[in-house]
Order: sequence, then C-alpha cells, then structure tokens
Amino acid sequence: MKAIRRLTVRPVLPDPLGPLSDLARNLRWSWHPETRDLFQSVDPGCWTASGCDPVRLLGTVRSARLAELAEDRRFLRRLTAVADDLDHYMTGDRWYQAQPGRLPAAVAYFSPEFGITAALPQYSGGLGILAGDHLKAASDLGVPLIGVGLLYRHGYFRQSLTRDGWQQEHYPVLDPHELPLALLREADGTPAHVALALPGGRELRARIWLAQVGRVPLLMLDSDVEENDLGERGVTDRLYGGGSEHRLLQEMLLGIGGVRAVRTYCRLTGHAAPEVFHTNEGHAGFLGLERISELCDEGLEFGPALEAVRAGTVFTTHTPVPAGIDRFDRELVARHFGPDTELPRIDVERVLRLGMETYPGGEPGLFNMAVMGLRLAQRANGVSLLHGGVSREMFSGLWPGFDADEVPITSVTNGVHAPTWVAPEVFRLGARQIGAQRAEDALSVGDSDRWDSVADIPDQDIWELRRTLREQLVTEVRERLRASWRQRGAGAAELGWIDDVLDPDVLTIGFARRVPSYKRLTLMLRDRDRLTDLLLHPERPVQIVVAGKAHPADDGGKRLVQELVRFADDPRVRHRIVFLPDYGMAMAQKLYPGCDIWLNNPLRPLEACGTSGMKAALNGCLNLSVLDGWWDEWFQPDFGWAIPTADGAGTDPDRRDAIEASALYDLLEQRITPRFYERGASGLPDRWIEMVRRTLSLLGPKVLAGRMVREYVERLYTPAAEAHRAMDPDSARALAEWKTRVRAAWPGVSVDHVETSAATATAELGSTLGLRVRVNLGDLAPDDVEVQAVSGRVDSEDRITDAATVPLKPVGGPDLEGRWLYEGPLALDRTGPFGYTVRVLPAHRLLASGAEAGLVAVPSDELVQAAGLLMR
Repeated sequence: MKAIRRLTVRPVLPDPLGPLSDLARNLRWSWHPETRDLFQSVDPGCWTASGCDPVRLLGTVRSARLAELAEDRRFLRRLTAVADDLDHYMTGDRWYQAQPGRLPAAVAYFSPEFGITAALPQYSGGLGILAGDHLKAASDLGVPLIGVGLLYRHGYFRQSLTRDGWQQEHYPVLDPHELPLALLREADGTPAHVALALPGGRELRARIWLAQVGRVPLLMLDSDVEENDLGERGVTDRLYGGGSEHRLLQEMLLGIGGVRAVRTYCRLTGHAAPEVFHTNEGHAGFLGLERISELCDEGLEFGPALEAVRAGTVFTTHTPVPAGIDRFDRELVARHFGPDTELPRIDVERVLRLGMETYPGGEPGLFNMAVMGLRLAQRANGVSLLHGGVSREMFSGLWPGFDADEVPITSVTNGVHAPTWVAPEVFRLGARQIGAQRAEDALSVGDSDRWDSVADIPDQDIWELRRTLREQLVTEVRERLRASWRQRGAGAAELGWIDDVLDPDVLTIGFARRVPSYKRLTLMLRDRDRLTDLLLHPERPVQIVVAGKAHPADDGGKRLVQELVRFADDPRVRHRIVFLPDYGMAMAQKLYPGCDIWLNNPLRPLEACGTSGMKAALNGCLNLSVLDGWWDEWFQPDFGWAIPTADGAGTDPDRRDAIEASALYDLLEQRITPRFYERGASGLPDRWIEMVRRTLSLLGPKVLAGRMVREYVERLYTPAAEAHRAMDPDSARALAEWKTRVRAAWPGVSVDHVETSAATATAELGSTLGLRVRVNLGDLAPDDVEVQAVSGRVDSEDRITDAATVPLKPVGGPDLEGRWLYEGPLALDRTGPFGYTVRVLPAHRLLASGAEAGLVAVPSDELVQAAGLLMR
C-alpha cells in the first residue's frame, strides 16, 4: 500500500552522542576523512545503504546500536577528537586572518547551482561543482563568504537508459527535512522568509534553508511553501527547467530574494554584512538591482546608487558562446518590474537599458543577463587565460573604440577542491611522505609552486597506487553497469559477461561531462574500426569509461548518448568500453582516480575551463586534451598530450572533426599506449611513472581551488571592497554627475594635431621621440581626461599589437582656439615594424580602468593618413 503522507522521524541521540548531530549537519564531513570514518564506524552497513550520508545514516541506525555506542569509550574518544577538530576548524585563524591590510568583512557569492556533495544534489555540471569547490576552499582559507542559491525540490534529473540506449529523465522529490539542511528561523522560532511582488498583485514567497559548508553558510531559497499559489510553489522545482517566465522568476528570486536572504541572515546571526557581491554567471544578475533599490530607499538617486553598487560587485562569466547566456524578451522583463511589481522605485526603462545589447549584431528586443551583469559590476573575469581573451572579444561591443585586449575583463583560472577530489589512497601516500597535517595544508591552502616531496616516493609505490585505484574503478564500473542493465530490462541470466568488463591491468581512459554538441562525446567513434583495433589490441589494449548527461530538451545530445551506448553494447567491445548513466559526484570521485588518461576533445575555444581534467591530474591521471580552457594555459609534455586543433579558416566542421579524430588515434597508437606498456630495467613503466610524478609535483599545486580563491581575494575581492568603502554617498553622487557631464561633453573631444621631434638623429632601438599633441577638450578640463601615447609593433594592416601606453602631460593653458597642448617622450623599445597613435580617455580616481566608461577619442582618419607609420 502507498502512504498518504510522508514525514521524517528523527532519531533521539543519547546525550554522549550529541556531537554526532552537529558533525552530520556541517558538510565539512564531505571532504574530511576522519569525520567520514567516524560515521562509517557507527554502522558500516547503514553507511553504505545511506549513500554515505550522515543525516540519512542517523535516521536509519537502530536505537540499540546508538545505546551501545554511547557506552563505547573508544568510540566516544574518537567522537570527542573529531568534534574538537571541527570546533578548532570553525573558530581558529586561517590563511585569511593572517593577511595584511583591510580585507573584505564579508563576501556574498551567488550561483544558480552548488555541487557540495552527492547528499545534496543541487547541481547539473561544472558550474555547480565549481561553485561548491569555491565555497569549500573559502572555508579552508577562512574567507568570510556567504553562499546564496536556490533549493530545487527535484534537483537536476536522474538519468537512465532504455533498452535501445535512449536517455530517460527521472525527477525524484527531495525532502529538505531529509537533507543536511536547517531552516533559518526568526527569534520567535518562525521560519524566516523573503517575498517578491509579482504582476497582478500576486506574491512569491520563499523560506530560507541553511547548509553549513565548513565555515561558510549557504543560503538556499525554497518557494514550495503553503502561502504560495501552485504556480509560485513550483518556481524552485527543477534546476534549469521550465520556460522563459519560469527561468526569469528563478533568477529574480535568486538575485533579488538572495540579497534579502543575506540581509535576513546577517540580522539574525550577527554575521558581518558583505562588502563585496560576487555573481557566478549571469543568472543572479538581478542582485545588483536589489542593491540599487536599497540605496534608493535610503535617499540616493539611481545614478549614484548604480555607481555605489558597481564598486563592490564582481561578475564571473563562464560561457564562451552567446548561446550559453540567458536572454529574455524585453516585454517579459518589463512586466515584472515597475510601479505595481518589484523594485517600484526604479524606472523600468532603466532596468531594461542595463540588459540591452547595444552593439553590432545585438538584438534590441532581448534582455541579456550577462550584459546586465557586466554593466552592474566594476570587476569581471573569465575562468581561464584563454577564456578571458575569448570573453573580451565576445563582449567587446560594450566598449566601442577599444581593442579587445583592453576590454576590462580579466581572468582567474578555475581550480578544484583537492580534499574533495583526491582519493584517500593518494592522500595517504602524500601524508606518509610529509605528515598528515602538512599534506592537508598543501591540498587546501595551495600556496606552493611545486610539491617537491613527490620526487621521494618510490616508483614501485606510485605504480602500485595506480593499479589499486584502477582496480577499484573496475569494481565500481561492474556494479554500476549491472544496475544500469537491470534498469534497461535485462535479466540476471543475461549479464554474466559483466564479470569480465574492464581489466585492472589495461590502460584506462576516462571521458565524463555534460553532452552539448561542442564537447564532442562521439569524436572517438569517428573511425570505429580504428577505435576497435585500439580497444582489442593484443599487446597494448585500451579500455574506456564514458559518462554524461544530455539536457532534457536537447534531443541532439540524447542522440549522441545513444550512438555511444549502442557502440558500447556491441558484444565484440563491450568488455573494453562502457557508458555509465547518471553521472554525478559520487561516480566522479571513483572515476577520476581510477583512470590513467583523462580525455577532453571540445571544439576550441568553446571550453571555458574544463575542470574535470584537473581533478584527474590530482590523482596522478595524465591529460589528453585539445588545447582549450585550462589545458591551453598549463599544458606541458610532462603532464600529458595535446590533441592538435584543425582551426584553419577553410576547414569545414566535418573535415575538422576528421582531422582531430585522426590525431587522437595517432597519439593513442604511437605515443600513449607504447609508453604505458613499455617496461624499463626495473620491470616498471619508468617513463609513464615519471609523467605521473611530474603531474603531481608541478601541475598539482596549480589546479587547486585554494590557489583560485586566493587569487579572487587578492585581485578582485580586496580591490572591490576598497572601492566599495570609497564610494560613500557623496562620492557616488560626484562620480555619477561626473560621468553624466563627461558623456554629454565627449562629442566635443578630439585629437587635432600630432607631431614628433626626434631626440637623436636616427630612429634606432633605445632612442626617444618627443610627442606633441593638440587636443580639443570641449567643455572638459585636463583633470577630466588622460591623453595617452599608444605604441607597439604593427601588423601588415598597421594595427598595433602588444601595445604599451604612456600618459602625456599638459603644457600651459588652452590656446586661443581652446585647444590644449600635451607633450611626452616615446621610447623606441623594440625593433621591426613599429607604430604609434594617441588617444584621449576619461580619467577619474574612482574608475577601475581607463576603458570603464567606454569612451575614447582617437585621431581622425585624415590625421592618421597624414601622420603615417613611424618606421618599417
């Protein structure tokens, strides 16, 4: 019979076991081995059945077992030690507290998804896992972060396969009371909530759940409350589900409701108010509007409030393609803002202008969330060096007149949280070399350029470790494959072959990620005969483990999954290649360590970063990848192999795939498999082991989330906090008025005359030219601008590359025609084709960069033609 109502009955822990509840509710257990080991010892069978989730474990373990543990002095000593360790972790000073200067009192970090642990399935892929790793690393470093997201009642979908290999989606209902969450409550015990006004006098209410991620609180908004109508209750039903209005409401709740949740949390707990707001992708961009509205309620006008909000906002873009950005119909957005809905003090036209695509090729009828995010943030970044460059090109239309490399978008290359992703066996090997505490610090803080102690680990130990991890993966794959085939309708009698799937002594390749077309799941199938020969090679076989989910609405992606599954179902090769459905964190934590090669073959440059290869590398797995994302930045032959990119202008997509697939097969046949199976004098694959060693010692420290978060603190959060403090109401008004005045006067700014005088008789390397420039500033004064000389090597079309800028100084006052004379030296510091130009930029002490205002005056075409190039 089916129950008519479901409720969660919580265990009553004996008093001596009380600390178990606190340990279960702090998600530090998900990356702290001693805490996990303690929970496993409570009841190993229940631990496995609970999916290694302490909250579920404590809800299922027998009362008699709890009573027994309450009398077990050895267990109680372990419990006390682990609880004391958590207390010290939560309250003691860490990296952040030891930094000089005035760092942000707090940072609010907004993301539509967070991948913390499989026990809290609120993620779909890399964006969410990155956000979870960001929170964990911030906790380890002591950064006072507050995470903000939504609580999806169905999470992302669970994936299974039909008998013919077609992806099916399932949406199990998540009960927050069974998750490692607690309701945020008011002082009187009632649940805290936030509310948004909707068109037609309706209201969207949401309560606030709290997940404690080590030292970092994660606030998750949940619209499934009785006060809402049925439609509003479903706003937080699914991650990336529903139509445009559904998505818009999710993003309004995340951004606007998220700021209100942060204010509520700080009011109730005394937590420091954030000085910096970090928007992880455009989904949370409306947070800037809410903060503007707050300042307008305090008496500030829109313009100054915009400047004040921008000063303390950081925006991170994760997509290298316009199709990856949320864009809404302008009329839909307009309907949800204005006098009778949300943010009534802000004119709806001002809201719409923030998201307008005011650049060539932009669509005026659409509201672009990334464009709004950039306009509301004074600091922005991509997530790898290459992606930063791609982002500058992609959004350069917002800064007309500037070269793409001057667009104010920097980059902070992603990292991964090593304590989460490094296999226990790998950690123990490191701890044996340098001690557990030093090993833990090396993985979490990440303040070293290299891990030299790896050099002292014997080859035999490294090779035994790699085989152990491979063997564990084989066991895991067989279990998951058997479960998958049972779901597909196979009977037990059909599945005897699974006992021979994979071999712990065969070179193992992993490929696991979401399945959009640009990641090219099926590139490996381009020449099936050649792939089959690789899989079945008599002396040097390979085996491949593949996993990945296609978006529920992406039938093209589902066809790619089906194509791969059908190949892997072939009885000739099914012992050498497998597809595992329902890729998630629990699977990934076994998959990364157990593979020898991590394969990544996206279309370059469409992979913003691609952190799965980083997680593999931390476990001694070598990368085989297209030079995209982080691999473009850090690839060395010591760490793996680069798949050549066929990116010539005349190469059509089909030919490009054929060329790159052929290069992939060549690398596997000629370089990778021979090195893996080749044995040295010791009987071990010496050259392969040396690559593993160098990957761990040289690449390992680079890919850490600790390194990433330290970069955010030093390069983005601290400058943003300083700008926020400088932007008091008077300064904000002054800056807004200055920008208005400068924009109005800018059409009158021009470069009217440029001349040079050589300081030496010849233009030779090391010599200096004197520049004299006459500019018309119209209604502006020299204090409002900076006049610059821009010089560098030039290409065949006279474009300056690798430009250097030098400010020129005003000489005297304006002439009779109101023009100002500027002078300065121009050093000829490089040989070959060399050129220069001059330009005028707005200048103000509160601007983060010269390009921020998006205004520039350069010489006219006539003046450029008259000046010509300096030297060829």
